[in-house]
Amino acid sequence: MLLHLWEVKEREKKNRLSLLLSKSGSHENVNPQSMKSPTTASIISPEEALKWSDSFEKLLANKDGLDTFTTFLKSQFSEENIEFWLACEDFKKNKSTKLASKAKKIYSVYIETEAPKEVNIDFSTSQIIKQNVQNPTQSCFDTAQSIIYSLMKKDCYPRFLKSDIYLNLIQKKPPSNNMIRRRSRSCVFNDRIEAETDFGIWL
Repeated sequence: MLLHLWEVKEREKKNRLSLLLSKSGSHENVNPQSMKSPTTASIISPEEALKWSDSFEKLLANKDGLDTFTTFLKSQFSEENIEFWLACEDFKKNKSTKLASKAKKIYSVYIETEAPKEVNIDFSTSQIIKQNVQNPTQSCFDTAQSIIYSLMKKDCYPRFLKSDIYLNLIQKKPPSNNMIRRRSRSCVFNDRIEAETDFGIWL
C-alpha cells in the first residue's frame, strides 16, 4: 500500500514538472513579428520619416508621423499635449448643437485644476476658457491650443528628432525584436525556477 502511494506521488510530481517546463518552453516559440503594433519601422520608410524633420507641420500632417510622435510623447509621459491639440481640432469641426457638451468634456479632461490630463497653460487662460465654455464657440479653445502647439513645436519636436524612436526609423533599426527576445528568455528562466521550486515542494 505504501509503495503504491509513493508511485502515485512520483507520477504526479513528474506530470507537474513536465507541464511547467512545457509552459515555459512556449515562450521561445513566440514570433516577435506577430507582437508588433500595426505602425512599425518595417512599414515606414527612412525616406518618409526623414520628411518629418522638415517641419513640425509636416510631421503632424502625416498619419504615421503623428502616430510616431504620439508614441514618443507617451514615452515622455506628456501625451496629454497632442491629445488636447487633436481634441481641439475635432472640436472646431463640430456643429453648434454639440459644442456645449464637447466643450465641457474638453474642459473637464484637459483644462480645469487637477483634471486627469491637465495641460500646462497659464492661470488667466484657463479662467477665460472656464467662462467661455458656459457659452462656447468654435474658437473658445484657440488660445490654449496655440500655447500647447508652441510648446510641442519648440520643446517636444526637437527632442523627438533626437530620440531613439525617430533615429531607429531613419536608420532602419526596428527597436522591438531584441527587447522582446530578451524578455521571452527571462520568462523561460523564471518559469523553470518555479518548476524546480515546485518540484522541491513535492519532494
